[in-house]
Amino acid sequence: MALGDFQVTGQGAKTAFTLKLHRGEGMCLLAMNWRAAPQPPDDFVGFAIEYHEPDDGRFWAVSNRIAFPGADGAINPNALSSRLSPIQKFRWVHFPLNADKPGKFLYRVTPVFMNPAGVLSYGFAQEASIALARETVAGELNVAFTRGAISSQAFVDRFAKTDAEMATLLPASADQGLIFTPTHPKAQAAYDWMGFEARRSVLDLLDAAVADPAAQVRAVAYDLNEPEVVSRLVSLGPRLKIIIDNSDNHGKVGAAETAAAAQLAASAGAANVKRQHMGQLQHNKFIVVAGAVNQVICGSTNFSWRGFFVQANNAVTLTGATAVSRFQDAFDAYWASAAVAAFGAAPSAQWRDLGLAGVSAKVAFSPHAAGNALLQAIADDIGAQTTSSLLYSLAFLYQTKGAIRDAIVAVTDRKDRFVYGMSERKVSGLDVQKPDGNVAAVYPSALTKNLPPPFKPEPTGGKGIHLHHKFVVIDFDKPTGRVYLGSYNFSAAADRDNGENLLLIADRRVATAYAVEAIGLFDHYHFRDAQAQAKGKAQPLTLKTPPKAPGDLPWFHDDYSVPYKIRDRELFS
Repeated sequence: MALGDFQVTGQGAKTAFTLKLHRGEGMCLLAMNWRAAPQPPDDFVGFAIEYHEPDDGRFWAVSNRIAFPGADGAINPNALSSRLSPIQKFRWVHFPLNADKPGKFLYRVTPVFMNPAGVLSYGFAQEASIALARETVAGELNVAFTRGAISSQAFVDRFAKTDAEMATLLPASADQGLIFTPTHPKAQAAYDWMGFEARRSVLDLLDAAVADPAAQVRAVAYDLNEPEVVSRLVSLGPRLKIIIDNSDNHGKVGAAETAAAAQLAASAGAANVKRQHMGQLQHNKFIVVAGAVNQVICGSTNFSWRGFFVQANNAVTLTGATAVSRFQDAFDAYWASAAVAAFGAAPSAQWRDLGLAGVSAKVAFSPHAAGNALLQAIADDIGAQTTSSLLYSLAFLYQTKGAIRDAIVAVTDRKDRFVYGMSERKVSGLDVQKPDGNVAAVYPSALTKNLPPPFKPEPTGGKGIHLHHKFVVIDFDKPTGRVYLGSYNFSAAADRDNGENLLLIADRRVATAYAVEAIGLFDHYHFRDAQAQAKGKAQPLTLKTPPKAPGDLPWFHDDYSVPYKIRDRELFS
């Protein structure tokens, strides 16, 4: 895949703005920038975005929930075509309905203007085409994400408005996971939507293993309470060997993991099932299939209800004999001994190449010994080698003092570096790191009350972790773009005590995929931060009309006057 395949620039010579498409996984980031003058004219009111699916004869307009106010100030409760309700942002993450279609999606972006009478007119459009179908790197590697957006208007529109309705989709506790029966009338569609590509990748790999009678499967699981996964593991019979965490609640009599272990001991044989927690946790979540399909799946996604359906997570599928052997070696080392010192001395605790053609990728497993510990080296890479941008989603960053947090804070303090990030708070919320250096608290409950019309109440997804990613993207916009990712929480415990996997992938295709995910999450929760900070009754949200009186400012004023917003606009476009 050439550079132009995952970052595509529009070539319209007559347009007053530029257009750049960034390929995500099942999504596309569109970035626009005005070029005809220092900034757009005051009558510019946003962008209309339309897209053309491969082999479809129509353009579909992206809709916008926020509209211009009616003549009487009324708020339109319906999402409208962006040709009528233009997007008042310089970038937009789009999830096309049929992203898996082979071929290229054609995007058409049109500037929209409004005269004093409120009549809309349209400038010259920019067009650009990009392929969004899997895989990230054909035949070698595929990145996949969960939707991670129960607290969203899209989920409300499709499936559920309240946590009471969520109870028909999700068990009340993890311990009930293997016996829970959904009663929601659209349960399967909801699971497909919530689990998105990550869940499909896990189930597809297990289905391939079940279908291949010669396939041998090795798996390590932290959370294991999702019936679709467990039933497939059971179907493998003695071709499966599995290690299941038994730390804390996982090891108790009533835990779903204990029930899953019993089921798997019955199907695979007791000798093929091991409980383990290393120094603290056996925190890996990976599946290795050796056979006609030679693949590994790993990442942050636990094989659980919350892992698939509530949390923002990622899963990476690696293809090839070398990748399989690296994970098999680690599995064998874990199986042989839960002693931290023994594993730290094993070859698997060192960086080892994954053997992917055309992709620089390596893996190391924890726990490490003092001589091969990685935490400080990663911090040094972040702190000293970030030259342009740092995008991250780290589940517990601001709960974990140490080298990684210090490095990220140091980069954020550099005003010539662009930093966006997300992390989980201790009490059912999130920290949003903004490029201005501020860290804002966001709670999934932000849109359950004091709602700005036309938004509807959102379910919270219950107590517990919502953002479970563990990734750091360095300089996605440079040839040196790279990503650290895995089950590894970038903490001293992850480095020296837990069973973990950590990948370093130095590839701009992969870096861009994770960058788009980071931006999508940031935009989603930053908006909720803004609403949470609102004083008094929430004001209706409407599109801004052109300035009418002296002192009135256009909607894009901050994008051309606030330094970090200028950097945002320029970086992605």
